Amino acid sequence: SSKHQIYSLLLVMINLIETHKGLDIQLAGKASEKKTKLGVVSDYALVPDDFTGIVPKVVVKEGDHVLAGDPLFVNKNFPEVRFASPVSGIVEAVVRGDRRKVLCVKVKADDSQEYRDFGSKNVDSLDGNGVRSLLLEAGLFGYINQLPYAVSTTPDTTPKAIFVSAFRDMPLAGDFDFEVKGQETDFQTGITALSKIAQVNVGISSKSQNETLRNLKDATVTAWQGPCPAANVGVHVNHLCPVNKGEVVWTVDPVAVIFIGRLLNTGKVDLRRTIAVAGSEVVEPHYVDALVGTPLKAILEGNVREGAVRIINGNPLTGRKDSLDGYLGAHTSEVTVIPEGDDADEMLGWIMPRLGHFSANRSYFSWLLGKRDYKLDARVKGGKRNMIMSGEYDKVLPMDIYGEYLIKAIIAGDIDKQEQLGIYEVAPEDFAVAEFVDSSKLELQSLVRKGLDTLRKENM
Repeated sequence: SSKHQIYSLLLVMINLIETHKGLDIQLAGKASEKKTKLGVVSDYALVPDDFTGIVPKVVVKEGDHVLAGDPLFVNKNFPEVRFASPVSGIVEAVVRGDRRKVLCVKVKADDSQEYRDFGSKNVDSLDGNGVRSLLLEAGLFGYINQLPYAVSTTPDTTPKAIFVSAFRDMPLAGDFDFEVKGQETDFQTGITALSKIAQVNVGISSKSQNETLRNLKDATVTAWQGPCPAANVGVHVNHLCPVNKGEVVWTVDPVAVIFIGRLLNTGKVDLRRTIAVAGSEVVEPHYVDALVGTPLKAILEGNVREGAVRIINGNPLTGRKDSLDGYLGAHTSEVTVIPEGDDADEMLGWIMPRLGHFSANRSYFSWLLGKRDYKLDARVKGGKRNMIMSGEYDKVLPMDIYGEYLIKAIIAGDIDKQEQLGIYEVAPEDFAVAEFVDSSKLELQSLVRKGLDTLRKENM
C-alpha cells in the first residue's frame, strides 16, 4: 500500500539498524491500550536503591513539611545531586535497615498538592551548564545514568554522547508509543535540553508510528529492528558509540526525558509516569498514571488473581521481586504479576513432552504450535551447576563482546580480562535474556553488577 511505502521510505531516511541475535519471549497478560485512574493515594515513598551507585544522605526529618520538588535525600559523595519528593506533604518516616541503611523516605501527601516553583524556562536560551544547574537544583539529575558502571551519573562527568532508547521490548514491557501520547512536547523539550550538554542519540522501534519520535529535532534518530534485547540502550551504545576506558556516555530513560521537559515547560517537578500493569495473574492488564513512589497496593488492589503469585517491580527479566507493601520504582515502566510456581504439581517434571511450556532450544513440542503467549511462572526449573561453555549467551547477546568469557572473568575476579572483554560497555540488563536461557542457572545480572561495582571501586 502507499502508506507502507511511505513508512518504509521514512525508515531509510532515519537510519535503520537490524540485529539478529536475541530472543522474544511472548508472555500472557500484555497490557491493553487503555488507561485507568488510581483512587486516592495518601502515602508515597522514594527508595534510594532505585538510583544505583549513590550513597544516600537524608536531608529531612520526620514531621517536616516538603513541597513536590523539595529534596528528600542527596548523594553523600556529591551533595549537589538531590532527589526530589514526588508529592507535597509531611515526612512520615525515614525507614532504615541493617547498619542504618536508608531503605526509603515516606511522605504523607497533602490533600491539595503544592509544588516548588523553579520557573519555566525557554530551553533555547539555556546552555549546557544552565541545564545541569537546573536539573541539580530540581532533583532530577540523579535520574541520568552512565556507562561505564551502569550507575546514576555525577556532575563531574562529561559525556561524549547521550543515549535514549524510546522503545521497550522486554517481556510484558509497556509500549512507549502509547505512553508518550499527549506528552510529545515535553519529550521534545527534554531532548533539546540534553542536546545542550552533548550529542543526543535516540533509538526508536522500526515499527513506531509516532510522528514526533520519527521527526525529533536536536537528536540523531536511529530505528532498530530485531529480537529482544534490541531496545536496550547498552546495545545502541555498543553499535554506535563504544565506551573505552576513561570515556563516559550518559543513558536516560525516555520517561526521565519527559520529566526534564515538564520541568522546563512548567517550572515544576512532576514525576507522574504511565506504567503498564501486566502479567498472566493480572485480571485486567492495562495502563495507569502513577507518581514515582506510589504504593504497589494502590496500583494492584483488586486486580490480582488469587493464589501464589510473584509481584515484580518492573518486567519479569530485569525487575525486582516485591510485594504489595512496595513502592513504584523511579525507573519502573511496568508492574507485572506472574505465577510463583511453588504450588505446581507436574507428573514426571521436565521429562514430559509438554505443549504449554516455552523452551528457547525447542526441548518441548510447543514450538510446533507456532507463536503464542505463554503463562510462565517464577521457577528456575533446574539447579546451579558449573558454567557450560556452549555459546548460549552469544546467540542472544547482540553486542560485539564475548559474553561467556566476560562472565568467566568476572567470576574469576580478573579485572584486566574484564576490561579487555568490554565490561565498560555493558549493564546488568544486557545479560537478562542470556540469564533466561542459561543452562547453568547462573544469576548473570547479579554477577555483572558485582563486576561493575568492583571495577568502580578499583578506579575511584
